[in-house]
Amino acid sequence: MNIYKQIELEIFNASNIVITSHKSADGDSVGCSLGLLYFIEKLGKKAVICHPDKAPEFLSWLDTSPIILMSDEPQKVTAAFNQADLIFCLDYNATNRVGTEMQMLLEAATCKKVMIDHHLNPEEFPTLVVSETSASSTSQLIVELIEQSGHADLLDEKMGVPLYLGILTDTGSFRFSSVLPRTHEILAKLLAAGVQHHLIHEMLSDNNTASRLRLQGYAMSEKLEIMEEYQISIISLSKEELTKYNYVKGDTDSLANLALSIKGMRAAIVFTERDGMMKISFRSKGKENPVNILASKHFNGGGHANASGGMCELSVTETLVKIKGLIPQYFSI
Repeated sequence: MNIYKQIELEIFNASNIVITSHKSADGDSVGCSLGLLYFIEKLGKKAVICHPDKAPEFLSWLDTSPIILMSDEPQKVTAAFNQADLIFCLDYNATNRVGTEMQMLLEAATCKKVMIDHHLNPEEFPTLVVSETSASSTSQLIVELIEQSGHADLLDEKMGVPLYLGILTDTGSFRFSSVLPRTHEILAKLLAAGVQHHLIHEMLSDNNTASRLRLQGYAMSEKLEIMEEYQISIISLSKEELTKYNYVKGDTDSLANLALSIKGMRAAIVFTERDGMMKISFRSKGKENPVNILASKHFNGGGHANASGGMCELSVTETLVKIKGLIPQYFSI
């Protein structure tokens, strides 16, 4: 029996299924969670999605009403965990990725847990593990679950839209090296199921607010620093600067890729002051410029070789000094 058939069996045997994903929601975490929910419902079973926090504003067009937030309704989330006899752990490889509050619930739960993820170095807490680091996204792996468990005929537009979204956003609109022939095969299956891909692209691309564009313009014109010697671009934004431009969650998500798009750049680092600490995004190009080790060793983070995240409790100025001091160690001339 392949791993996907084993997961199917666990779904059929469960009565109270909880779907979880990581803190700081993104297109893939939201997309794979909704896609899995709709698949489970098509199998005639019920499930609930419990996320640590709200989806970013650029996903406001998507119906996220099935998602219960720990940040908003902790009692409902706690009750769901207490009743769960199967928990899905999507798009994360360690229990601390769901935030302190949900981590306690996750680790206290004695039921079976299923991890479906594409990040490096998964922890050994789940009962069943699908860890495919070569996959473009966890949303792609949910399509694999649907297909390889023998239910390709259930794939429809409702299921396909969030899964297409997850693949689209986690591949940088299909520009990253994680996009393989299999990725396009899966995309073709989603289109055949009724997904109108052009509408998803329009919703993501034509969903800017004036304040978001002004913040991005300010960041690029006033806060962009380029370390020419190492071909690294850096942007730092303080809490006061974010407030000035009416920041809402998701407004700075594209800045790292925008800074990386500058001709000749090998990597880009963007950090913003939020929730009392610096949230850092690392992006790079090519196998010779990994950023995940820098993120994990020095900024309590990690992720993919060319796309990672981290955090720092220093001030904006101190964080900038620390990053500049580390760059020579990780990006040889």
